[in-house]
Parts: sequence; structure tokens; C-alpha cells
Amino acid sequence: MAKVYNFDFMSYRKIASVASIVLVLVSLASIVLRSLEWGLDFTGGTLVEVTYEDEAYPEQIRAELDQAGYSGHVVQYFGSDRDILVRMPPQKNLSDKENARLGDGLLASLQVGSSSGLVLRRAEFVGPAVGEELTNQGGLGLLTALGMVLLYVSFRFQLKFALGAVLALFHDVVITLGIFSLIRWEFDLTVLAALLAVIGYSLNDTIVVSDRIRENFRKLRRGSSVEIVNISLNQTLGRTLITSFTTLLVLFALLVLGGELISGFAKALIAGVVVGTYSSIYVAANTLLLLKLNREDLLVPVKEGADLEE
Repeated sequence: MAKVYNFDFMSYRKIASVASIVLVLVSLASIVLRSLEWGLDFTGGTLVEVTYEDEAYPEQIRAELDQAGYSGHVVQYFGSDRDILVRMPPQKNLSDKENARLGDGLLASLQVGSSSGLVLRRAEFVGPAVGEELTNQGGLGLLTALGMVLLYVSFRFQLKFALGAVLALFHDVVITLGIFSLIRWEFDLTVLAALLAVIGYSLNDTIVVSDRIRENFRKLRRGSSVEIVNISLNQTLGRTLITSFTTLLVLFALLVLGGELISGFAKALIAGVVVGTYSSIYVAANTLLLLKLNREDLLVPVKEGADLEE
């Protein structure tokens, strides 16, 4: 038999509301004032990944690139201490055609500055026009996902549930973006994919809770709205904690062992799962209470002429 919890979640709903509002406002302020640390997928530029025969030193490579006249570059380890990743934004003193061939110049500079040999692993160029298109399409994709959620939950449950679900998803996405903005983690296409996954994960959790709330409003004859919501949250708490815990185990394994390519993806999902678990308990359920959900909202409509049937 599943363990039954008896936590009074809703007694802290005012504190949770204030905390959520503060976190969302701080996140929005950071996004507006500091923006995101856009990756090359969005800004355009050149990415070169090389492997040295001996240990490489990012500080020395940065100095060599500065001496070669490159600006705005980011040099970092990419796995082992012999693997180096160089990100270079478009250079203002070069034409579009020259920027497109910037990877060749970068590789030549790295080879000149290397006392040992190196092997080119990857070289990519993303033009500014492509980056702008990806930014617009990514934002449109997030808005479309939220709109479809609103429609689905409205048909599946009721408009008040839909507003609670969308508010919870907005809360999760904004705070996750705020974390990336505040910590200055790079935002690339893998992070955008993670945000869409966060929407799906958080929605699944919210629907499970909403389904139990609807069921209990129809089944329980006594108790206030706050009490029924509390009972529903406690009944689904075990499932919520187990799902979140097992998901986080996988994500931390990806973060530690998956390498730099999926590091942003794992970070975004870890933040999203933690915030999404919180929002399914407090944001979505709290919104239902603010909208004064009651039994009359969830009455099963009686078919016309059903009272005449034998």
C-alpha cells in the first residue's frame, strides 16, 4: 500500500506566492538588463575543436589569439586537458566571406602557437542571418507550446486548470532562463530543446495533480477547497518525488559524464525539473484556489433527457 502523507502544503501558499513572484521578477529583470549568454547558434560565428598531442593551456592560447588580432574569443577545455574548444564571434574588421573562412585562420594560428602537433576535430560556421532566424523560431516555438497547452488543458479539464497549468509553465521557463542569465551559462540550441522538454515534464506533473484534484472535488462531499487540494497533493506526492528523483539521477549522470556538448542541456533540465516539481505543487494548485475553484465548476453535465431513461 502506498504511503499516505499529511503535509499542509496550502498553509504556506502565501509565502510560496511571494517567493515565486520575486523569482520571476528577478529572472525577467536579469533577462532584460543582462540578456542571455547567446551561443554561436544564435549570434553567428565560428567554432573550432582541436586535440593537442600534449597538455594544452587555455591562457596561453588566448594570448596567442589576441596577438594574432582576434577579439571576443572564448577558449575552454572540451573534455580532457588536451581537447580545446574555441568560439569566435564574427570579426568586425573582416567581410562576410572572410568570416565564413575564419576557421581556417584560427586553425593556422593554433598550429603556429603549438609546440606539439594538433588534430582538427570539428569546425563550424553559423552566419548572423541564420542565428537571427533561429532566435525568432525558438521564441515562436515556446509560445506555440504554451498556447497548445492552454487549449489542451481547457478541453481536458476546465479553463481554470488551463490557466494554472500555463502560469506554472511560464513560471518554470522564465526562472530557468533567469538562472542561465544570472550565472552566464551559454544558451544554445540544446538549451532551447531542454526548455521544450521542461514544458513537457512540468505539464505531465501538473496534469497528474490536476486530475487528482478534479477527482477529489467530485468524490469528497465534505471539506473546503483548501483541504481538498491538500489531500490531492499528498496523494500524488510520492509519485512526484520518485519521478523527480529518478529523472535528476539521469540528468546528473549526463552532466558529469556527457561532456561539454550536452552540458547546457543537462543544466537546463536539472533546473527545470526542480522548479517544475515546485510549481506543480504550489503555482498550479495555488492558482486554482486564487480562481476560487469549487465543486460547481467540476460537475459532470447531465445529458438532456437522461432523467427520462429507464
